[in-house]
Amino acid sequence: MWAGVRVGRISGAGRGLGAVRPAPGVLRVRGWRTTASECRQHAPWARPDAGSMPTYTPLPIPPTALKELRDTDDAGRPAEPFTARTDGVPLDCVGSLLRCCLRDIRAGEPVALVSYAPLRRWAAATGARPGAYDETGPVFIHAADCAGPDATATGEGYPAGRPGGLRTVRRYDADGHIAGGRLLEIPEEAAAGFDAAFDEAFADPQVVLVHVRAVEYGCYLYEVRRP
Repeated sequence: MWAGVRVGRISGAGRGLGAVRPAPGVLRVRGWRTTASECRQHAPWARPDAGSMPTYTPLPIPPTALKELRDTDDAGRPAEPFTARTDGVPLDCVGSLLRCCLRDIRAGEPVALVSYAPLRRWAAATGARPGAYDETGPVFIHAADCAGPDATATGEGYPAGRPGGLRTVRRYDADGHIAGGRLLEIPEEAAAGFDAAFDEAFADPQVVLVHVRAVEYGCYLYEVRRP
């Protein structure tokens, strides 16, 4: 289901994010402008018969990294656990997705806000050299070990947030350099909307993984790798 999907191109492939050009109700794909219905006919990555089940796997922060972050984060700061005061909005912050288990924070849980460098850690495991593309930013995690993602906690399978929220689907190549991206307004059919954005990203053979980020705060939410 493509109804309600709003996607805009993020220009400047290989040179950073560049300008965001949202295109309400329209997909801009590889230099041509088309409606969503036309994309179903012509785009090789479109699946008009896709249901609500997600195609890709949203990846949380790996357990080894979590263990290190609960001691010292990627900015060299010691973790400072605290107790969440309200469901999903601890200390009046937003973007309170727990990156260890990909669900919102619940009141009374011990959590920590730590700096995390997802691309740096991926590069250390793959030998990539992201250079200036390496970024460190704030993420919420449980202050102690947790069981990881629960399929029932992420609804349709993607921790998307509320319909109408803005997300960046940022693409990276094997060197860890930004290779373009998409601006996505979360539709009612969240799984289909994210599937479409991921399909398009991985239709480019140079893209090896994508990061999903909240536009309003720039926070890293989760990673999806090429199937």
